Amino acid sequence: MNEETKTGKALKRLHKKTTKEVLWLYILRLLQEGPRYGYELAREIKERFNFSPARVSSYVILYKLERDGLVLSKVKGSFTGRPDRKYYEITEKGEEQMKLAKDYLKGLMQKVFDKTE
Repeated sequence: MNEETKTGKALKRLHKKTTKEVLWLYILRLLQEGPRYGYELAREIKERFNFSPARVSSYVILYKLERDGLVLSKVKGSFTGRPDRKYYEITEKGEEQMKLAKDYLKGLMQKVFDKTE
């Protein structure tokens, strides 16, 4: 029996909806620990949350988060001869959105799984 047969299509769709389609949550979560650059975020998402968003998706989300005031970016030069990198950090507004998202998801979990042991 393959993995998809065991988990079912519905669970596979749920996984996609709660990972790639809310990528901003994972990005802001990592930025709560400190500034990161785009490639570093994608790598850490794969390592820590066990899914791989498309690299372009991460950058599109970062652009939108910055446009919405949830993150700031700063270009930092490299002393090793590497190209400059754009680092992102979470803003106070981003922290507030994480608190609101947490409250929303906690409430949703209680409502949806209240009959599930």
